[in-house]
Amino acid sequence: MKNMTLKAIAQAVDGTLYYDEKNIAAKTEATGVYLDSRKITEGNVFIATVGERVDGHSFIGQVFEAGALGVICEKLPEKPAGPCILVKDSFKALKDVAAYYRKQLDCKVIGITGSVGKTSTKEFIATVLSEKYKVCKTIGNFNNEVGMPLTILSAREDDEVLVLEMGINHFGEMERMSAIAKPDMAVITNIANCHLEFLGDRDGVLKAKTAIFTGMKEGSNVFLNGDDDKLSTVSEALGIRPVFYGTKNKDCDYCVSEYMTKGLLGTDAIIVSRVTGETIPVSIALPGEHMLYNALASACVAENLGLDHEQIKAGISKVAATAGRGHIVQGNKYTIIDDCYNANPSAMKSAIKLLALADTRKVAILGDMFELGENAGALHKEVGVAVGESDTDVIICVGELSKSMFDGAIDGSHGTDKDAMSENEADRVDFSGVRLIYFKDKDILKSKLPMILQKGDSVLIKASHGMGFGEIVDILKEA
Repeated sequence: MKNMTLKAIAQAVDGTLYYDEKNIAAKTEATGVYLDSRKITEGNVFIATVGERVDGHSFIGQVFEAGALGVICEKLPEKPAGPCILVKDSFKALKDVAAYYRKQLDCKVIGITGSVGKTSTKEFIATVLSEKYKVCKTIGNFNNEVGMPLTILSAREDDEVLVLEMGINHFGEMERMSAIAKPDMAVITNIANCHLEFLGDRDGVLKAKTAIFTGMKEGSNVFLNGDDDKLSTVSEALGIRPVFYGTKNKDCDYCVSEYMTKGLLGTDAIIVSRVTGETIPVSIALPGEHMLYNALASACVAENLGLDHEQIKAGISKVAATAGRGHIVQGNKYTIIDDCYNANPSAMKSAIKLLALADTRKVAILGDMFELGENAGALHKEVGVAVGESDTDVIICVGELSKSMFDGAIDGSHGTDKDAMSENEADRVDFSGVRLIYFKDKDILKSKLPMILQKGDSVLIKASHGMGFGEIVDILKEA
């Protein structure tokens, strides 16, 4: 890692380096920086942090045995087996060392934020840019104030592009993350009703998300969803007009002239670039009209970075779904739409539209959406009304908050007691003819699934990550 010696790291994190003066390790460049002691190999630096259940300081001896170059820690071992950098706060040191390393990288950094679709947009952009460049990207859910610095530290000198997913739920977080990442380009997917418990309303979400601009240079390119009523009001960012993309607003710089859905097999579309005046025919393997936005975002970023249309077309065709993010899983009995990583009202409604593409009996298993603040009940009911009005054959709402969703689904479908069943009636074995079902918790649902589902069903599974609905996905895959 370029210029990542222990002396340089100690200076960057405002720490004190303790080492044997004869030890040349202080002048050796690190080969990696990790919080997880299990990942440490020869030449790595380990950051010892104090977690809720595990104190990383207890693994210092172990990482030196594994060949660690040095350790960043809040308390020195009695007999250090190697160089240690003493700091007041190891998590702050992680951010500081990532900010220092970001300055050593000679690559384009693309920051992606927004309420919905950050991960899929990141995958589209990274996959398309890989047609021309060596790309490093956020892996998994490493998109917060701990994960993003670790992603930066995973980049190497020969990487030409670094694609960072940047997720926040409090004011001030984005400013700190942007100061570390210093993006050369920014993409904002949309502004939706999410994290309202901390951000208040959609105007608060807009303020918190657009704070990504604070760490960027004047004149940097910003790409915004022009169909979003909040983002479309951003007339200037960093001294220039943003680049807009969208499927509905015909004034966008990148739009879609026509498209054809192929159900759960994806979508074919014609992307129009008003920047070049040319069109790009693309085939998207992932289902849902919302994937058009991801394709558009990747096209405008890629064209800005010099990819030709054949490279853009090839890259978009190669994008694959990730687990928990609209991933289509073909099980022995069911077609499963695994969208259980996270949820908010906008994402819920998009998922229901995705389920509508199925040509079999359609079942929606929907759980609580967290961090919606004082309007949580009303927002759950709003989603319920929407799903009730859809052509979904069976709607299962699970969780305490989702009782409001269940009530909304009854209203939306103009249902009666004849086609709705609550947890008080869960002991009934015969679910035939029942469209709306409510369970207070996941365990009750698990015991009733074999009685509700039919072979050949298409099943959407959607809830906030804390609901643990990945367990339901695994059950249905193994059925």
